Amino acid sequence: MATVQKPNRPATSQKKPVTSFASEALRLGGKSDDEVARMGAVDAADDRVETLFALRYQTVNSPVHRAVWEKAFPADLFDFEQPVADPSPAAEPVMRASLDVVRRHVQAGTLLDDNRKVSGQVMHELGEAGYWGLLIGPEYGGSGASFTQFATFLTRMAAIDPTVAGLASVHGCIGAVDPLLTFGNDDQKNRLLPDLASGRRLSAFALTEPGAGSDLTALKTTAVRDGDDYVLNGEKLFITNVLPGRTLSIVCLIDGEPAVLVAKLPSEENEHFQLKRYGLYALQHAHNYGIMFRDFRVPVENRLDAKDGDGLTIAYHGLNRGRVSLCANAAGAMRLMLADIRSWARFRRTYGEPIIHRELVQRRMGELAGLIVACDALTVWCAGLLDLGYRGEMECIVAKIYGSEAQKRAAIELHMKTHGGRSFLQGHLFGDNVHDFLAPCIYEGEGEMLGMAFFKSLVKQHGRQYFEPIGRTLHSAGIRKPNLAHPAHLWALRKPLRDYSAWWLRHHTSRSSGRTFPQLDASVRRHAEFAAKFLQQSAWEISATMRKHQLKLADRQCRMAELSSRIQTAVVMLCTSFHVSRQSDDLVRRAGAVEVERLANELRGQRPTDAFLRRVTSLGADLDEQDLPGVADVDVPPILMPYEV
Repeated sequence: MATVQKPNRPATSQKKPVTSFASEALRLGGKSDDEVARMGAVDAADDRVETLFALRYQTVNSPVHRAVWEKAFPADLFDFEQPVADPSPAAEPVMRASLDVVRRHVQAGTLLDDNRKVSGQVMHELGEAGYWGLLIGPEYGGSGASFTQFATFLTRMAAIDPTVAGLASVHGCIGAVDPLLTFGNDDQKNRLLPDLASGRRLSAFALTEPGAGSDLTALKTTAVRDGDDYVLNGEKLFITNVLPGRTLSIVCLIDGEPAVLVAKLPSEENEHFQLKRYGLYALQHAHNYGIMFRDFRVPVENRLDAKDGDGLTIAYHGLNRGRVSLCANAAGAMRLMLADIRSWARFRRTYGEPIIHRELVQRRMGELAGLIVACDALTVWCAGLLDLGYRGEMECIVAKIYGSEAQKRAAIELHMKTHGGRSFLQGHLFGDNVHDFLAPCIYEGEGEMLGMAFFKSLVKQHGRQYFEPIGRTLHSAGIRKPNLAHPAHLWALRKPLRDYSAWWLRHHTSRSSGRTFPQLDASVRRHAEFAAKFLQQSAWEISATMRKHQLKLADRQCRMAELSSRIQTAVVMLCTSFHVSRQSDDLVRRAGAVEVERLANELRGQRPTDAFLRRVTSLGADLDEQDLPGVADVDVPPILMPYEV
C-alpha cells in the first residue's frame, strides 16, 4: 500500500489561526466573526493535510489541477497502462475465499439474521477468510493489498452483496484502520491492528453529531484528561458498523481542539456507553446507530497524533479512500441491476414479443453498461493515484459524485422503469434496496456540497497567487471599495494587477500542447480531446468568476456548483476514454464510448444523434447474448409474481 510523507515537526508548529488578511477578507465579504473562525479552521485543517504528502503529490500537482492551470496537458496522469503498485499475492486467496463465503450465504438465504442484518456468522467467516485485514500489512496480521487491488475487489463483492462490500470500506477506509496506519505510533499499531485485521474487533468512524455534519467545526463531544484516561462526553449520530465490542475512531474536542481517540467499546451497553436506536431506511442490513457517551473512559495512549495537525486533519485524510470505495461499490451494484433488467426483459412480453427486443429497453441496458464502465474507470484511476502517493482530493470527489449519481440514475431511470409496478413488491431488488441505492448521494459528503469543495480546492492556489495580493493591498491601504478609475487606487494596485495581467495574457496567447491523443480509440478520441481543451479553457472562466464575485464568491454556491459540475464531467470523459482504449473486450470499449459521448452531448448542450441512439441500442441488444465482465457470475433474483403457469 502506498505511503505518504509524514511530517516530523512538533505538534504545535503549524497551529496557525486565520491570517489577519484572510479574516478581514471574510469579514469584508459579510461573514460573522464566528463563521470566519469556523471557515478558517476548516481551511487550516485542509492545509495541514497537504503537508502529509510530498509536494509532487499535493493538490497543486494533481492531474485535475494541472489539467486546468498548466500549459501542457498532463495526459500521463490520466493514463495508467498497468497497476502502479505491485499487487499483494497474499491478498488474492483472501479475496477468493471472501467471495465464496458471501456467495454461499446469499445462495442459501443465510446472509441476514432474524433482524435483517448481515449475520454475525457471516462476519465471523469473513474474518477467518482474512476479509477485514486486506488493507493491513502482514506484520499486523493482514494481507497488505494495494488499494487498487482492494477497490477493484469491492466491485466484485458488491455484485454479490453491496452491504458486505460497503462494510469493508467502513472498517478499512474510514474506520479505525486507516487512521492507525497513517497516524498511529508503533505501540498503537502493535496493540490495535491485529484485532482489526482478524475481525475480532470491527471498526467504525464516529464523527457526525446532531449538529455537526458538513460543518465539522460544530463538534460538541468533549474529552477531558483525568490521570491516564480521557473522560468522554457527548453524542454521535449515524454511525455505521457500531455495536458493543467494536472499535471506534472518535473525533472530539480536547482542550478546545479537534482530536481523535481510538476507543474499544465494552461488550455490553452500560451507563457510560449506550446506543441510540432509530428507524433508518438506508443501510438497512448494517448496524447504524447513534451513540451516547457519559463519562466514558479512553486511555490517553489511544489518542492519535496528527503531528502538526489536529483531529480534523485525521478525519479528512481517510475520506478519500471511502469515496473511491463508494464508486467501486456502485459499479458492482449496477451489475446486479443490469443482470436483473436482462432477466426480466427476457421474461416480460408485450404484444407477443419479449421487451428485450424493444428499443427503449435496449437503450436502457446500453446506458447502464456505460455507467458501469465509467465507474470502473474512475475506480482504477483514483485508486492508482492513491497507490502512487497522491492526495487525490479532487479526483476522489469526482469518483464519489459520479458513482453515486450514476447509481441513482441506474436505479430510478433504468432499473425501476424497466420493471414497472413489480419494482415496488417486497422482495424485489429495487423495492427492497431503493434507499441503499440512493444513500450514496448523501453519505461520504452530499454531492453538491462536495462539488463546492472540489471547486475551492481547484481555485485555492490561483486565488492565493493572484487575488490575495490584491486583497492584501486593499486592506493595507484601507480601501474598502476599490475603483480602478481612481488614480490612487490604480497606483496602489499596480503590482498585483500587473502580475495578474501577465497571467491572463500568457494564458490567452499561448497554444497548449498535449491535447491530441492519437493513442486513444477512434470512438472516444475527439471527445477526449474536446474534454482536455475544455479543462484548459476553464481556467479563464474560473478566473473570470473569481474576478466578478471576489469576496462574495463563497456565497455564490449555485455558480460554484454548476461550474464544478461541468469540470467534473470533462474529467470523467477523459478518464473513461483512456480506460476503454486499454481494454480488449469489445463490449467494454463500446459501453465506455457510449457514456463518453453521452457526457460530451451534455457538456456541449447537444441532443443525441440518431447514430448515437443506434450505437446505444445495438450495444443493449448485444448485452442480451453477451456478458459485460463481472455480470456472468451475478445471481439473478427470481421473477416475482410471474403471470405464466
